[in-house]
Amino acid sequence: MAAAASIFAAVPRAPPVAVFKLTADFREDADSRKVNLGVGAYRTDEGLPWVLPVVRKVEQMIAGDGKLNHEYLPILGLPEFRANASRIALGDDSPAIKENRIGSVQSLGGTGALRIGAEFLRRWYNGTNNTATPVYVSSPTWENHNSVFLDAGFKDIRTYHYWDAAKRGLDLQGLLDDMEKAPEFSIFILHACAHNPTGTDPTPDQWKQIAAVMKRRFLFPFFDSAYQGFASGSLDKDAWAVRYFVSEGFELFCAQSFSKNFGLYNERVGNLTVVGKDADNVQRVLSQMEKIVRTTWSNPPSQGARIVATTLTSPQLFAEWKDNVKTMADRVLLMRSELRSRLESLGTPGTWNHITDQIGMFSFTGLNPKQVEYMIKEKHIYLMASGRINMCGLTTKNLDYVAKSIHEAVTKIQ
Repeated sequence: MAAAASIFAAVPRAPPVAVFKLTADFREDADSRKVNLGVGAYRTDEGLPWVLPVVRKVEQMIAGDGKLNHEYLPILGLPEFRANASRIALGDDSPAIKENRIGSVQSLGGTGALRIGAEFLRRWYNGTNNTATPVYVSSPTWENHNSVFLDAGFKDIRTYHYWDAAKRGLDLQGLLDDMEKAPEFSIFILHACAHNPTGTDPTPDQWKQIAAVMKRRFLFPFFDSAYQGFASGSLDKDAWAVRYFVSEGFELFCAQSFSKNFGLYNERVGNLTVVGKDADNVQRVLSQMEKIVRTTWSNPPSQGARIVATTLTSPQLFAEWKDNVKTMADRVLLMRSELRSRLESLGTPGTWNHITDQIGMFSFTGLNPKQVEYMIKEKHIYLMASGRINMCGLTTKNLDYVAKSIHEAVTKIQ
């Protein structure tokens, strides 16, 4: 009797996640010149991961605290983490905090915050179980934005204009036009700062124009804040857009990640901040989010949340953390300046001011797919097919090689 076929025989193999495939290829490359500009994590000038000194200190404090145990946290998460995570997003003087009309949910990283928010919106926003509400993401955007909202059940994911390839900057008019044409109550995913992948952010004046259209058109803002403090070195500057929208009276969601600004990549520390019209509305929203969390991860982990909460509630540790974050931000800014300087010194065709105009971990270089292929195959420099590079992958040791390789790619490959 022939063996029965596996019940999983019809399951197709999914394509690998691009950024992780790139890293795997990099590791297998034996060339001594190889450079990884794909990974979405901070690296020191030695090309190594960095555990923030304040994180090391707090980890030791937690390990030595005999009063802590491993009991379950509340379903919505560690209260002191949730409150202080929302506080740094909205600011100490936030009218929403003073009026007690905010709430939050501890999540498994920024992705978890996006997913809980998406699940809630699909179930309860713009009608009950309204899968037809349009969800707009920037073109381009972080690839997970599309997947998270599709997997949450939304069936109409659209793009709004964002990147102007010709001028290598923001297409503000295209963005505003798309918002004007969007159906009322559409959901817009907005990058709070350090737009991924372009590194191009609206100015405060441009954010004001965006907010004005969104308010008039009854569009819902869902901010993704993955780089607060990491982008400019200033927590307040990087949270300006979110705080402005709150000051304008918007109800909104803000997904926060502490992977980059605390270096807690594998601890999965995130928070979903909810801003509503009043306390009663927020509490009803949280009651539904609690049900969603219960069937998603049931209960959040404590270690990363304790690290963040301990740091944010101590003035001394908070100051140390801000200094650590500025160290990372300053290194990224320096690499931007140095790369631009080298490309301009080489006389590389085109303009390169966008390298320093952009902000945050990533830069949209403007390299086309064929030039990217040349960089990977001929120069062993690994970057995303879109031309996005992680500025943290640059070091004082590889800057010259990377700049010369970009110069070659641009001059040889059209």
